[in-house]
Amino acid sequence: MELRPFQIAIAEEQLDDLKHRLRNTRWPDSEVVADWTQGLPISYARELTQYWAEEYDWRSRERLLNQFPQFKADVGGLELHFIHAQSKHEDAMPLILSHGWPGSIVEFQKVIAPLVDPTAHGGKAEDAFHIVCPSLPGYGFSEKPKTTGWNVERIADAFNELMLGLGYTRYGAQGGDWGSAITTAIGGRHSETCCAIHLNMVMRGKRPKHSEPTEEELKALEAADYYRDWDSGYSIQQATRPQTLGYGLSDSPVGQMAWIVEKFWAWTDNNGSPEDAISRDEMLDNVMLYWCNATAASSARLYWESFRSGRPAVVEIPTGIAKFPAEIIPPIRAWSESIYSNIQQWTEMPSGGHFAAFEEPELFIADLRSFFAKVR
Repeated sequence: MELRPFQIAIAEEQLDDLKHRLRNTRWPDSEVVADWTQGLPISYARELTQYWAEEYDWRSRERLLNQFPQFKADVGGLELHFIHAQSKHEDAMPLILSHGWPGSIVEFQKVIAPLVDPTAHGGKAEDAFHIVCPSLPGYGFSEKPKTTGWNVERIADAFNELMLGLGYTRYGAQGGDWGSAITTAIGGRHSETCCAIHLNMVMRGKRPKHSEPTEEELKALEAADYYRDWDSGYSIQQATRPQTLGYGLSDSPVGQMAWIVEKFWAWTDNNGSPEDAISRDEMLDNVMLYWCNATAASSARLYWESFRSGRPAVVEIPTGIAKFPAEIIPPIRAWSESIYSNIQQWTEMPSGGHFAAFEEPELFIADLRSFFAKVR
């Protein structure tokens, strides 16, 4: 596999165009409620747009994103972009980190260095990892698929091929959101190379029949009802008409920003503002990877490709699950065991939500170190 070094370098003309669009936004009328129940409030949208246009410094953020070695390579018939940060420590464990929607490699910025060089960040040499962090196909700087078929299972196969191409014949995998589904597929389909998986979201599970739900299960069922009734419209649109959605989001940076930032409000552990959990710059860094690469449609297409997939095979390799309290639907261990038959670590986190590495990097790092120490 040929590796081509890569660095993020957005053209100045593109940044000028972005500022022009932001400054000339055609605004909708205001919501008619005093909260977020109709979506991103216009007052916050205007405030964030003003900051994005006049104060946000992309070049400094670009330098931050470029601190880790990045590459492109042809994998599974597609050009994938990925971070490959190798540890200096002997016996470091290879680990692939997979993001989801509306995330990106930006989510992992605060955890890569401590995982790669633990002795510089309060850990021990035996905690070290070689980190591989790809942009999903159609996301970030990875190529956009031009044909159908790039569902969760095909991405899992490509990511396993990527790890083998990098020389890693035994590795661990971690993921949340779509990254959880991809990591689950890697664990179920490639147990000969993937030795263990860690998840901060469990996408599917099965509640045991013929038993009254516990209090914990009732809360999860209530969360599932809320998600279905009030929070899942984006996924229905992306799973059915991603191309139609793409015209608006690819033409309006404010539209793309609102489509993503609303989820940072809905899915983080916050006190009313997404900035309680994730900084303004971090949110915009993530939005920039969608806007600059025009991936509104190609990223949404993963829903179209994968929502009709069958149930995943049972994962028999060691599994660790970190349960963050503000997850969209908090996982239940008894339900999860219908898919993951070898759960060796289950951590009840004190805080945090859907974007675990983004929101609670220290908790995330500690849990990965603890779990993978069991299988090194």
